[in-house]
Amino acid sequence: MKTDGGPESLSGEALIKEVNRRIRLARSYWDAHNNLACRTERDRALLLYGTLTKAERERIPQELRVWLRYRSEKYFGAGRTPPGGA
Repeated sequence: MKTDGGPESLSGEALIKEVNRRIRLARSYWDAHNNLACRTERDRALLLYGTLTKAERERIPQELRVWLRYRSEKYFGAGRTPPGGA
């Protein structure tokens, strides 16, 4: 039975796999130019990523960690230009 994916329902290996899955899903939405879905999945991934210990974070592939924390922050972070400007 699948739950809502909240941080309290996952732990250990399952949590690491879910973080990986959500980051990859967000990247696929990014590649498809589906920004709303990408932002939603990225936020969910960040929420779960924040619950990981330092050792667990090291088990996330570096490519995914970099995309989650740095590259996507440029486009979805607080300092970005809001959509629909002008």
